[in-house]
Amino acid sequence: MILAIDGPAASGKGTLGKRLAAHFGLPHLDTGLLYRAVALSLLEAGQDLTDEAAARRAAEGLTATALDDDRLRGRAMGEAASVVAALPPVRAALVEFQRSFAASPGGAVLDGRDIGTVICPEADVKLFVTASPEERARRRARELTMRGEAADEAQILADIRTRDARDSSRATAPLLPAPDARLLDTSNLTVDEVFAAALALIAAARGQHTSP
Repeated sequence: MILAIDGPAASGKGTLGKRLAAHFGLPHLDTGLLYRAVALSLLEAGQDLTDEAAARRAAEGLTATALDDDRLRGRAMGEAASVVAALPPVRAALVEFQRSFAASPGGAVLDGRDIGTVICPEADVKLFVTASPEERARRRARELTMRGEAADEAQILADIRTRDARDSSRATAPLLPAPDARLLDTSNLTVDEVFAAALALIAAARGQHTSP
């Protein structure tokens, strides 16, 4: 089974993707880390994030080990990744990486922005996970605080709105639900409730009955 999970930043798709992968015994790929790794590579080399040629080279040279860097998880790298992700050459260079992962024996769980629409349009199940910008800002602030980083919730909310607009309006692979995606609004749900709701949606999509 290939499970595609898309949604905006801090919607809970990454947490859900990991849990579903463990539940079904499938490998999981947080595709956002790919773009963060490209951004980090550019920043380390002192190159501009909008330099398409340099970004393409960084994307083409990306390896799985680069995704283990803890620096990729920070707020600043998330913003940088959003800039890099808008570059068509970068997205094109990373398509094969993601599709190869999706072709893992038995299937895989991938979460990102364009999994159900571009990377795996043939996915067995597609979920579009969302939440209100305010709730996503609260979650991100809480996450940063737990990591020992400064968290200005008002600024985080402004950043989220800016990032949503950039991700949704870019010409290449904009953030939007696939026509056959099942919507999961996590605004007022706990982590366990999100997981249970996702299992129900997956079961419905596959014509099955299941429980957490």
